[in-house]
Amino acid sequence: MSLPDPTSTPAPIRPPASGDDSPTLPAIEGGGIALSVVSPAHNEEENVRRLVDEVESACGSTPGGWEFIIVDDGSTDSTRRIVLDLMHARPWLRCLAMTRTPPGRGNGQSAAFHAGFRAARGRLIAVLDADLQNDPADLPAMIDLLRARRADMVQGDRSHARKDNAVRRAGSIVGRLFRRMILGDSIRDTGCSLRVMKREVALQLPLEFAGMHRFIPVAARHMGYGVVEMPVHHRARLAGTTKYGFGITKRAIPGLVDCFAVRWMSRRRRPVGSEELTPGEAGKAESSRSGYARHASGNAAEPARVGGPL
Repeated sequence: MSLPDPTSTPAPIRPPASGDDSPTLPAIEGGGIALSVVSPAHNEEENVRRLVDEVESACGSTPGGWEFIIVDDGSTDSTRRIVLDLMHARPWLRCLAMTRTPPGRGNGQSAAFHAGFRAARGRLIAVLDADLQNDPADLPAMIDLLRARRADMVQGDRSHARKDNAVRRAGSIVGRLFRRMILGDSIRDTGCSLRVMKREVALQLPLEFAGMHRFIPVAARHMGYGVVEMPVHHRARLAGTTKYGFGITKRAIPGLVDCFAVRWMSRRRRPVGSEELTPGEAGKAESSRSGYARHASGNAAEPARVGGPL
């Protein structure tokens, strides 16, 4: 399937299906490993082997080191056992098991992302779902775009190519309208889990709150980070069952409440910074106060890019 090629956003670059000519990701200087890929999984025994193979194909030649963290979120099938078996021949593969998990349920994507981000060692953190609807082959191009645009996060956009049923597509459209009205949010597809971000961004996201994974790019922008979007591939689920619920009480009302919660947090947030001074450096304090005034006067919904080069 061909993707649209808007002038402002390059189309994804897909690696070859086989052979040794797969594109490599650029090395990232400054310590640590280059890349961590994080994927929450709940009862994905039919997909996890192929997921590991596809992520390795896309990211396996990353200079500077990489890792793939699968966060097992309360699976009751063989997902965890399969991942542990695969780890024997794959030193870059890690399994993180969520604790305090309700019987027969998971903690949810927000909690799984929160745990995965804090276990990650990469200077860049990539995220994708474990159900194989996200295409890991898009990750190298997303990292290229992040560097080229000097951004802090690249958010995937499936809106042109979604393979979900009509109910889920309609729900996404309604959710996008609510976000635009309540939050002033212009991001087309905040529900797409496929994204790449700098480590510093991932560690500041308020993912201890259930449902916040749906607002990751919005929260990043409200914190002053530069977020760009890129069209990505989207595939139909081949195996397993969706973990999403439908209906007004399961998603619509909680989603609307979450929008107002994010709005409240955004309005209450204040930029905080500090700098240790020594005698005779009063000028630095004056500079810090003027910098705060410049930052506070900006538009929180659409800030200028503040991230520097990797």
